[in-house]
Amino acid sequence: MLAAIDLISERGYNSVTTQEIAEAAGLSEKTLFRHFGSKLKLLEAAFDRYHYAEEMRKFFAEKLVWELEEDLLAISNLYHGIMNRNRKFVQISIKEEAQMPGFKERLQQHPLQLLELLTNYFNAMSEKGKLRLTDSRLQAFTFMMSQYGAFVNDLEAGKNYPGIALESFIEESVKLFARALTA
Repeated sequence: MLAAIDLISERGYNSVTTQEIAEAAGLSEKTLFRHFGSKLKLLEAAFDRYHYAEEMRKFFAEKLVWELEEDLLAISNLYHGIMNRNRKFVQISIKEEAQMPGFKERLQQHPLQLLELLTNYFNAMSEKGKLRLTDSRLQAFTFMMSQYGAFVNDLEAGKNYPGIALESFIEESVKLFARALTA
């Protein structure tokens, strides 16, 4: 899977053959097809394995401390850590979406799961009297999109907004968000 991600991120989906992927992975092309069936299925399996939904679900189940700023900072740091670890894959998904039919829908699964986790978290924090709730789903979406936008800027080596460090953005955006929502 990693060989496919490396090659496709460097040269593009259509420019890499399954034979090249198999060779880079130390496999035969026949073995690759036996396990995955196609280049697209291989990429889908890699996406499912390396993307963030499961790590986020585990964090929300086991590591929340139920303090808004502390939790949002930890969520943001985990999100950016995972996204940066998977940056080649994210680049593929952005650049090659048109070449991979049905892939956009698959990509949406992970952010939709995170949206659900955050929405439930905001509802629970409101029930505890620790968060001013207006529309929990919209609050969760707003938080996610600010983090995703910062990641995309960082993915482009900060070219869009130079001089704004990701770490500073994370800290400041979490403080601002927590302050605005604290009951």
